[in-house]
Amino acid sequence: MAKKIDAYIKLQVKAGQANPAPPIGPALGQKGVNIMEFCKSFNAATQERMGLILPVVITVYSDKSFTFIVKSPPAAVLLKAVTKIKSGAKDPLRETVGSVTWAQCRDIAQQKMEDLNAFDLDHAASMIAGTARSMGIKVKGAPAA
Repeated sequence: MAKKIDAYIKLQVKAGQANPAPPIGPALGQKGVNIMEFCKSFNAATQERMGLILPVVITVYSDKSFTFIVKSPPAAVLLKAVTKIKSGAKDPLRETVGSVTWAQCRDIAQQKMEDLNAFDLDHAASMIAGTARSMGIKVKGAPAA
């Protein structure tokens, strides 16, 4: 018989650096989950992607056990890594903080494809390009029509 699901907890945690401090501790503590057990298993699972911010969905069951799914990093984090900027523009319509090529948008879309709601790579890449524009990053090139 399947376990009864008590709650879903969605967090963004740096890979390999989960600790019981906020926001992880309070979010898991109020559901009765063993915080240190989650931190150890999350850090072990994400060791190879050290330092990246990763979304994680934690499924808490009625017996206080849990499972978690680690998603791909947010598009903004990947765009900041590619352009080597610290943050996006304060006013993206007037200010440009970096640039990416269409090929780089396709590469990022390839990494995030399972988490995006697009059917093909070109549409996923245009979603990434839209995120880049909203951050004040200029997109060079265009999709092949």
